[in-house]
Amino acid sequence: MVVKVYGPLYASPKRVMVCLIEKEIDFETVHVDLFTGENHTPEFLKLQPFGSLPVIQDGDYTLFESRAIIRYYAEKYKTQGTDLLGKTIEEQGLVQQWLEVEAHNFHPPVNNLVLQIMFSPKFGITRDEKVIKESEEKLAKVLDVYEDRLSKSKYLGGDFFSLADLSHLPFTDYLVGPCGKGYMIKERKHVSAWWDDISSRPSWKKCLEYGYPF
Repeated sequence: MVVKVYGPLYASPKRVMVCLIEKEIDFETVHVDLFTGENHTPEFLKLQPFGSLPVIQDGDYTLFESRAIIRYYAEKYKTQGTDLLGKTIEEQGLVQQWLEVEAHNFHPPVNNLVLQIMFSPKFGITRDEKVIKESEEKLAKVLDVYEDRLSKSKYLGGDFFSLADLSHLPFTDYLVGPCGKGYMIKERKHVSAWWDDISSRPSWKKCLEYGYPF
């Protein structure tokens, strides 16, 4: 059966979609409008009790949380499409390490910037300039660590594209595009080269064809 991915316009579902494309897994998308509260309907909450995106349905199997989903498909279809986990246990360890870094160090400040700059006007909320400033400062420190890492290897997990890199695509795209913070990437030589590389992958370009929430 074809995998169903809920909420293709948003960033976290795109994390799943780009993984599925890299793994050559067929999928279809189901629109969910966060702005009208479709994610809090009884039907949706049966799939995702927290009302968040994404959710996937694969036959009678349902899974939510984007990083759990991409780990699942990268492992289940390890020999199909792009190997996103690494060949040796050591490579896999580094991939998982940097995937955790993305979730716990990179994502929180980027998410704050996205919420304040992109989404607060849509919900009629005044943007908090203090949060924006603090988040940018935190993100700059994280990107400095990335700059050092990427001066030593082409990708975060080593010399191969992996989940660690893939997971950065959706929110970095928001950062350099709608958030207008592209200079944070461009002013770091190795981070900039890495971003140019991963964002030019056909899988990501295909994801962008689904558009943005607004």
